[in-house]
Amino acid sequence: MNRPGLRERKKIETLHRLQEEALRLFDEHGYDATTIEQIAEAAGVSPSTFYRYFPVKEDVVVQDEYDPLIVNVFESQQEGTAPLEALRAVLTALFREFTDEDIERVRRRVRLIFSVPALRARQVGQSAATERLLARMVAERTGRDAGDLEVRHFTALVVASWTVAISAWAETDGAKDDLAATLDTCLAHLEAGAPL
Repeated sequence: MNRPGLRERKKIETLHRLQEEALRLFDEHGYDATTIEQIAEAAGVSPSTFYRYFPVKEDVVVQDEYDPLIVNVFESQQEGTAPLEALRAVLTALFREFTDEDIERVRRRVRLIFSVPALRARQVGQSAATERLLARMVAERTGRDAGDLEVRHFTALVVASWTVAISAWAETDGAKDDLAATLDTCLAHLEAGAPL
């Protein structure tokens, strides 16, 4: 994957610092009792900086920087690669870049999302945005329209597979390799037609 430039790395560092402090405060005081002002202060930034990264409090848990990386790696896949095969390769490349800290942050975020109704609701919107992103990528690769019913159905199935895999993984104390393997298992099951 292309390494982000200095400016982009600084943005990601700030995003991670805000998420880390938010997760710490949520653990200590609870999600509902923690304010944006408290998160910003703990991260050493102003509330206006928080809002530049996250329009609402829910987004500090739900939002991440992975979608542009997914696009970058997907577009680098050899022409003619089937969309599902390309997406499996994307996840392999993405997880090679993850640190142990990244994995633990993902686990904490996922567990919180599944335990706070406001976060689950916000995640539905985020999943829909990811589906639209994947639909554009897949449509371009297959020469179809992003609104094509089969393209939309395919991307919804991929996102659902990701959701199941991440949820199952977050319930365990597994490592990075376990998450990558669980995601790949779900996509391989989908590729096989989800037989039972």
